[in-house]
Amino acid sequence: MFTANAIRNICLLGHSGSGKTALVESLLYMTGAIDRIGKNADGNTVCDYDPEEIRRHISISTSVVPLEYNNVKINVLDTPGAFDFSGAVMEALRAADAAVIVCSAKDGITVGFEKAWKYCEERNMPRFIYISKVDEDNSDYNATFNALRERYGNKIAPVVVPIWDSAKRVTGIIDVLNKRAYEMRNLKRVEIDVPEDKVAVVEEFNDALKESVAETSEEFMDKFFGGENFTYREMIQGLHKGVLDHTMYPVFCGSGVTCLGSLMLMDHIVDLLPNPVEGNYHKATTADGKVEEFVVSPRGVPSAFVFKTVSDQYGKYSFIKVLSGVITPDTVLVNARTGETEKLGRMYTMCGKKNTEVKELGCGDIGAIGKMERVKTGDTLCDPRKVVSLKGIPYAEPCYSMAIAPKVKGQEDKVGTGLNRLNEEDPSFTVHNNSETKQLVISGAGDQQLDVLVSKLKSRFGVDAVLSPAKVAYRERIKKKVEAHGRHKKQTGGSGQFGDVWVRFEPQEEQEDLIFAEEVFGGSVPKNFYPAVEKGIREAIQKGPLAGYPMVNLKAVLYDGSYHPVDSNEMAFKLAAILAFKEAMPNANPTLLEPIASLKVTVPADDMGDVIGDLNKRRGRVMGMEHDKEGNAIVEAEVPMAEMGSYAIDLRAMTQARGAFTMRFERYEEVPKANQAKIIAEAKNED
Repeated sequence: MFTANAIRNICLLGHSGSGKTALVESLLYMTGAIDRIGKNADGNTVCDYDPEEIRRHISISTSVVPLEYNNVKINVLDTPGAFDFSGAVMEALRAADAAVIVCSAKDGITVGFEKAWKYCEERNMPRFIYISKVDEDNSDYNATFNALRERYGNKIAPVVVPIWDSAKRVTGIIDVLNKRAYEMRNLKRVEIDVPEDKVAVVEEFNDALKESVAETSEEFMDKFFGGENFTYREMIQGLHKGVLDHTMYPVFCGSGVTCLGSLMLMDHIVDLLPNPVEGNYHKATTADGKVEEFVVSPRGVPSAFVFKTVSDQYGKYSFIKVLSGVITPDTVLVNARTGETEKLGRMYTMCGKKNTEVKELGCGDIGAIGKMERVKTGDTLCDPRKVVSLKGIPYAEPCYSMAIAPKVKGQEDKVGTGLNRLNEEDPSFTVHNNSETKQLVISGAGDQQLDVLVSKLKSRFGVDAVLSPAKVAYRERIKKKVEAHGRHKKQTGGSGQFGDVWVRFEPQEEQEDLIFAEEVFGGSVPKNFYPAVEKGIREAIQKGPLAGYPMVNLKAVLYDGSYHPVDSNEMAFKLAAILAFKEAMPNANPTLLEPIASLKVTVPADDMGDVIGDLNKRRGRVMGMEHDKEGNAIVEAEVPMAEMGSYAIDLRAMTQARGAFTMRFERYEEVPKANQAKIIAEAKNED
């Protein structure tokens, strides 16, 4: 078991295709954990083992890979770069104490890099920057480094100097701190002489590092201005503090293919990044609702946070980060969410899909527990003596919805069961059974996420499902007061049926639900039949006259009628009320209503014109505009929900994925006459 001081938990962040998974392969190879480097294109990497990841050549979920290097355990969390799978990134950020943001020397600062930087800023998370693919064609280390310096200032601190050939491809690197140069030969690191033309650059960057160290304490500042040299230990101590205090962000570079730079990256992960005790700051809510700081303590009572769940055909694994104490398979903990006691059972360390059983997990370490059926992602498992609840994982609100149904009728239960199982693994999507439209609606971050879920339903649960646009829940109402007569008379052998009513229907604004009243004089309709009349009207308004949508904002007043002392009964009056409704509606100027949502879109200021133009095409009304402290434009508008089905994808295209939005239902409004005919025709075709 590793002590907390000898553990580093880091997450790899960055744009899709920036080389995160390739970097993990190189780290595994250089530490002897694997004997050959896998490739994404070949589908044989340690991190991307899910069939969907292999088929699509992208990461879909966060993988945990433990490395042992120089007597330190480095838990690497490799996250997806595709924006549809940002829920997995949120999980990794909760378990990590620091981040390595990967950007490619071919692409520079991408949207994925910007988002990763923002995630770290929001969490006050120490970070390294790793420039990947430096040895590939069309790579430009200098352009990428200069762009970083221009965007983030002098806190961007190079701790490596690349050596490149005439084609600007990096062939070796120089360790600025130790002034030693290396290149890779047959996947082995070989020390070489520092090239003469690089000596001055290395000295310049080494002096810059000394200056950064000097700024971390008064003692070091005095030593620096006194002209004294720092010892190696003092340099590491100062740089470590600078990384923790966010006064510097060290920059590394390398290649996942040749493993150039991988050992140097691990050296600095061990020396400069925080251990779990120094890492993520947590707040906990106690049983009596008080919020307090949670202290990560090796000597504390056992507690752990569940940051990820894998629920596949092989069983269920709850991935945990131990936050205090030591836990063993027979440790009994309380789930703070449910209050239930959980005996842990078998524990593992995970390396991709490979599990290794362990007898204990110490403070700060990451592992998995099998078969914890009542435990969910985001749960806090605590010692009964101190039950506290840590904040859940802040998944983004789902913004893209589609209806899902089995290809073969009768398999609806299989789809529902499968989605519930997949939801254990990925809580970032939601499933809602819309009783009004009679559709099962699935909502997530985008089309790619939903497509993956459909594929997993087939591969794991053997059910073919199809996606279709989610129907809009329209409403109908009347605009004119009308009176109508309904008479139900049926004579068969024996007693017959007789019900006779006059009902006034009028539009009303106060409430959506039906208002039923009676103004019957002289007992023309006995009181005991009033409920039957109301029941008939309530049943009738479920299907409006135009397109069969429910009717709202209606007042119905029973004001006259007649009855038969023998043949009248509740059923007859109910049917008479329905007939009155059907007679009245065509004459009451019926109209369609559509749901209107309030929309808040945050986009880069340069994209504001395109976004507003697009909202106008969607019949949106812009209500206001402002700018946030980061210079983004915030557009507030009201939009018909019928026009917003593909908005998540369209906004992403308009803003190169920099835009974000939230949408909330507000009210119903009349559909413009020009649009009503199409909606009515579509509804009738479905019938």
